[in-house]
Amino acid sequence: MTSPDVSPLPEVARIARDLIRFDTTNYGEGRAHGEREAAEYVGAYLEALGLEVEYYEPVPRRTNVVARVAGRDPGKPALILHGHLDVVPAVAEDWSVDPFAGVVKDGMLWGRGAVDMKDMDAMILASVAELLRAGERPERDLIVVFFADEENGGVEGSQLVVRDRPEWFAGATEAISEVGGYSIGVGEGRAYLLQVGEKALVWMRLRAHGTAGHGSRFHPDNAVTRLAEAVAALGRTVWPIELTDTTRQTVAGLAALCAGSDGTGVGGTSCDDAIDPDAVADSTGPAAGFLRSTFRTTTNPTGLTAGYKHNVIPDAAAAAIDVRTLPGQEDTVLAEIQRIVGDDVAIEIVHRDIGLEVPFAGELVDAMVGALERHDPGIPVIPYLMGGGTDNKALAELGIAGYGFAPLRLPRDLDFTGMFHGVDERVPIDALVFGQRVLVDLLRTY
Repeated sequence: MTSPDVSPLPEVARIARDLIRFDTTNYGEGRAHGEREAAEYVGAYLEALGLEVEYYEPVPRRTNVVARVAGRDPGKPALILHGHLDVVPAVAEDWSVDPFAGVVKDGMLWGRGAVDMKDMDAMILASVAELLRAGERPERDLIVVFFADEENGGVEGSQLVVRDRPEWFAGATEAISEVGGYSIGVGEGRAYLLQVGEKALVWMRLRAHGTAGHGSRFHPDNAVTRLAEAVAALGRTVWPIELTDTTRQTVAGLAALCAGSDGTGVGGTSCDDAIDPDAVADSTGPAAGFLRSTFRTTTNPTGLTAGYKHNVIPDAAAAAIDVRTLPGQEDTVLAEIQRIVGDDVAIEIVHRDIGLEVPFAGELVDAMVGALERHDPGIPVIPYLMGGGTDNKALAELGIAGYGFAPLRLPRDLDFTGMFHGVDERVPIDALVFGQRVLVDLLRTY
């Protein structure tokens, strides 16, 4: 049994630990503990740096906070650094530590949000603090903003901020946030994934109806059976691979790195099979499942609701389905889902949001790649399309191009991508320190 680490924590890790200890659980569809206390913590930290802070709470306890840092060159467009303060639920009994205690052990910070995304929140704050305490300014204006409700698609967070407080983002053309810039193993080598796109989001509810009755009777008109058949059919659907401009670059970059190692990938995957995107993904070990989802649509059942007593056949049943499509394919996929589940099962759209894809090119991309190169020389940076989504979707409504760049140099055997919304979420302390150094470097030079 390991014992908790007792050595002093770097400031970036202390901030992340403090944020984890705020239980900002978001259950979705308007049910959440709220981000207010975490936002006030962030606001106080920024005010201590001499910055003017503004809060916006359009829904009680769903608090957003912003501060602007003046840059050396006001003629350059501002850069947004953004994070979210909410987290998905954690069932404490499933964890080996208290998910909201901010436990430090085995050189890692454990807790809900350690990966998604209080680690990046902390790196943003510590990076800005490092610059300002040294009497420096960033190259351009920085807009530092922390949103509520990202884990519910930003419905009570970034979407309302963009609608009601667009002036917060005046002069900004680009943004960086979570789920990119981290390292993965590829064959015997290593690479960083830089996120330049996100799949579209459709959260839906399937509804089936039947006739209510006694649980003992012969009863073919059963809503639960009808729904279960539809859920099984959809959940077992393997959608075809369809590469975008970004994922073609992902496959090519990973294949080149694999072929440049010893000729075989993790688990004996041959680099000669690199034309197959799934085979290329397999060369990345723990990241394979995460990458496979970027090559195709996914339709995952995530919840079931039916009945109220063991001996009563209900007249209705419902299932939650998380659908992620490649950008621009939403309507085509929805039509195919209706065909799969059948006309006697209704589809209700709970939330729908756009997909994004921006070029892996330009001054900001060059600056992010350059910052990683200076701190981890010789390691390639490969673009990818994230299977999930971020608040960059809301900022896109203002014409702002968003990237995922939360730089972390990670152990190759750590299933980092598997910890997004997973159990025993944790991040290495030294990875947080590395990320802060890279971010500070970027802010100084871009």
